[in-house]
Amino acid sequence: MAGTDEEAVAAADDALYVLTAVLLTPAKFPSVLGDDYPEACAALGMAPLADGYGLVLGQDGDGARWTVVIDDVSLVAVAIASWDCGMEYDLSPDERTVVAALPGWPLAVAVAAPNVPPPHDPDPEIADGPPLTPPDTSVWGPAQRRLGADEIALQWATWREQIDDTEFATPGGASGGASGSGEWSEPGGSAASGASAASAADGAADAAEAVDEDAGSDSGAGAGADEQGETGEQSESGQAGKQGGHSGILRVLAEARAYVESPPPLGRVRSSFAPGDARTLRADGPGWSLVARTDDIAFVLLDDEPGEVLPVGRGPELPGLLEALDKMAVRPL
Repeated sequence: MAGTDEEAVAAADDALYVLTAVLLTPAKFPSVLGDDYPEACAALGMAPLADGYGLVLGQDGDGARWTVVIDDVSLVAVAIASWDCGMEYDLSPDERTVVAALPGWPLAVAVAAPNVPPPHDPDPEIADGPPLTPPDTSVWGPAQRRLGADEIALQWATWREQIDDTEFATPGGASGGASGSGEWSEPGGSAASGASAASAADGAADAAEAVDEDAGSDSGAGAGADEQGETGEQSESGQAGKQGGHSGILRVLAEARAYVESPPPLGRVRSSFAPGDARTLRADGPGWSLVARTDDIAFVLLDDEPGEVLPVGRGPELPGLLEALDKMAVRPL
């Protein structure tokens, strides 16, 4: 495993200027790294421990990038919560909690430590392996698709208000409400067209969790790596769904339903807070991401439909599926 030898750990631990930190747990991990928790861990060469890890990203005195993996998840969670509230927090992990020091950063970081050389990869003789690099989100693919789903979950109200429930088709071709009768309801028009997907691209960039510009000291005064990306450009069709059943949506719903019968890898289905008694559900699979509210509709993004955000009406079956997924989903502690 790269960066786990004593020399690398010592190099990273020596005057590490903390820029940011993120959680790597079954319930919350940088989705840009994978569709599930084991996949995200594998991207860093780490074993998927049940309790997860905290990732501390910083620079050493020479400006080299390091990702220090610690097993004190609570410490990182408290630091992130403090930074999110605009409070200072000195994130200084105990050496006994360090699991590995990995060269490079797995996520893009918006700032650098002051008074040290610009961020660069460590000397190969110290790194003991290739440095971590952020996934490519410049083109549509799995990483950008997952980031698009992140943005929808974060800005649910903005996305939901773009959908006219009367546009959801019902059997027979008539339009009806999102809770109408029939099979899986899809939009009969362009309620969530490619234009909406294009706005997601802008929103994802705006909502990036950039590190505070004042970060760059071992006080850890900064939060969030810039792990957001663009969700793609408007497709030529500008059509989110087709009456008669969108094959991609039907496949996603079938695979999500299969998760209830045969649990997927840990972290494929996650449940988080939402207003009222609802929950925000996030499910991912090979080539797809789904975001939903348990009391509302769902949105689907597909690798093979660049930039498209596909809404799915409630119909008679979606509520039951969402309830079942929520029961088996991983939740933050």
